[in-house]
Amino acid sequence: MNNDENTTGSANAPDLRALSAFVDSELPESERAAVREHLARDPQASAQVASWRAQKAALQALCGAPEREEPPFILLRARIPWWRRVAVAACWLAVGAGLALALGPLVPRLGGGNGDVMSFARRADIAYAVYTPERRHPVEVVAAEEEHLINWLSKRLNRHLSVPSLQEYGYTLVGGRLLPGEAGPAAQFMYENQGGARLTLYVTGIPKDETAFRLFRDGNRRTFYWISDHMGYALSGPIEEDKLRSIAIEVCGELGGRPETWQ
Repeated sequence: MNNDENTTGSANAPDLRALSAFVDSELPESERAAVREHLARDPQASAQVASWRAQKAALQALCGAPEREEPPFILLRARIPWWRRVAVAACWLAVGAGLALALGPLVPRLGGGNGDVMSFARRADIAYAVYTPERRHPVEVVAAEEEHLINWLSKRLNRHLSVPSLQEYGYTLVGGRLLPGEAGPAAQFMYENQGGARLTLYVTGIPKDETAFRLFRDGNRRTFYWISDHMGYALSGPIEEDKLRSIAIEVCGELGGRPETWQ
């Protein structure tokens, strides 16, 4: 195995404590820039940061804790050892797994699809619910760095990705992020209109292939999802169902799918 600068074990690579401080926005901007450069080269560290961010956002969403402005005073606190943070995260993962087992039978199987195919739609819906309320950190990489965003996520998903334009529908790209998927990495692209409403496109690899087009609902959120060439796509948002369907059909065609085969 190569022990070059692209591995987490290199001498210049940030340790877990630095990565944790990066997630908590506790590093100076000069150090944050160095960590961002390292994450672009190190898939393992990037996945770790994405996992921590997902856990943090999920806990904020569950607890209803809004983001607060920085206080006008300096707060000194003891730094929790990284191993303890990892242990706490593991406990939350265990709790999440238990909740998933307990609540799984209560989730409606909408659209006639089987659970294996629909599972990524559920993940897309949860990712939408967690990240779209964020005002300061809705994405990991902003739209101004679109080329870097596409190259990074394409490398992580081992598949060339492209970002469809939704300008004709009044939505512009905010940016994107890496997420843990069912059996590998997933990508989320976020869009926003002038009124602040947001849509997300979730992309992940899928073992099976089919041409079905389905709808998943959770409250006022709707997700149209489909599979094309072993890639699962899910467009999520709270907008009117017919409009979201029209956008999903446009997105499918732009990404090389065949929406004309949908029944």
